[in-house]
Amino acid sequence: MNKHRIPVAILVALIVGVGGYFSYTYLKERPPGFLIKLLTHTSPPPALPPGDIAPLSVPEGFIATIYSREVPGARVLARDPRGTLLVSETSEGKVVALPDEDGDGKADRTVTVLGNLNQPHGLLVECPGQDPACTLYVAETGSLKSYTYDPASMTAENPQEVAVLPKGDGHFTRTLLPNPDGESILVSVGSSCNVCGETDPHRATVLALNRITGDLSVVARGLRNTVFMAIDPVFGEVWGADNGRDVIGDDIPPDEVNIIAEGGDYGWPICYGAKIHDTDFDKKQYFRDPCADTTAPHIELQAHSAALGIAFIPEEGWPEDMRNDLLVAYHGSWNRSEPTGYKVVRFDLEQSQSRNALGGPIDFLTGFLAAGAKPSEAIGRPVGLLAEPGGVVYVSDDRAGAVYRVSWQGVQ
Repeated sequence: MNKHRIPVAILVALIVGVGGYFSYTYLKERPPGFLIKLLTHTSPPPALPPGDIAPLSVPEGFIATIYSREVPGARVLARDPRGTLLVSETSEGKVVALPDEDGDGKADRTVTVLGNLNQPHGLLVECPGQDPACTLYVAETGSLKSYTYDPASMTAENPQEVAVLPKGDGHFTRTLLPNPDGESILVSVGSSCNVCGETDPHRATVLALNRITGDLSVVARGLRNTVFMAIDPVFGEVWGADNGRDVIGDDIPPDEVNIIAEGGDYGWPICYGAKIHDTDFDKKQYFRDPCADTTAPHIELQAHSAALGIAFIPEEGWPEDMRNDLLVAYHGSWNRSEPTGYKVVRFDLEQSQSRNALGGPIDFLTGFLAAGAKPSEAIGRPVGLLAEPGGVVYVSDDRAGAVYRVSWQGVQ
């Protein structure tokens, strides 16, 4: 035997092994888009049944109906001053209006307000004073724009770029919320990867856009992908639903509901959950706990539920035991051995300063995925929530291309 063959074989094995390790590490930290699309590809959902009733289950005393079945890629929901529902169709590059002029609880038609947009997501309508002209803010993946919006004609014109945002890469949605301080607009920007060290300081954050200067500043960081935010009606704090990283296990790390505080660090990428060090990613040795100064989740959610829309239940018109509670839309898992999510849940919250959850999630809107079914068999995936006085909540579904209306009828 050639005495050089064994060392060469060892060298080849070493190169393959090291290359494989680094390839695996790279794929785990930054899985390419084509691979995610391959893993998440599902056949088109079955058509929604004819009629007004949604094929979904709700608590006793509620009814779920189909408000619109003509909104492909439906994501964020907002109201204009005339009460018309606006919806971002992220995958279609549109913002549409769904008027219900006869008040029968379903959209009369679909009106395109804006088209040819780059993955629009966040929506915000503001109409100061008595001026009928409103400002419509639309957050595309790399830009926040404002438009002059006419609620009577449901048209938007005069686009102005308000801020440049990080583009695409990984988590591309950008969501808007008026800051309770009244001086700025909050903008959520997800990470560019599954888990990595970001070079752009505006990634994995909630930003504040100063309305006067147009400057962007970081409000909170360490938020991998806080897709939706809402304001607690009891104490006026900003809450956000955050998605934990993938490719570490079926039940870790938890998805999160956080109370977003100025200057807060919520841990990602090196910490998750209740200040747990992610040693799968961060293999450094520290003299003190690197997670000690991070903020733990206010509520931990089942890992890979993909928590998106959140909304607080108003007091007027809702059952007394639900008032000021929290609704969370679970978009549903794509990389878990047993699927989880695919529903809207309610958390019973204390009314005290703690606002802690009294127990786990309570099913509110289910039936998107039958028990034992595969994700490819889901009839839909809930995304955005708009809870309103009068016992009504609207739910967008970007898989079925629909908006549902869930309303309180009372217990007979």
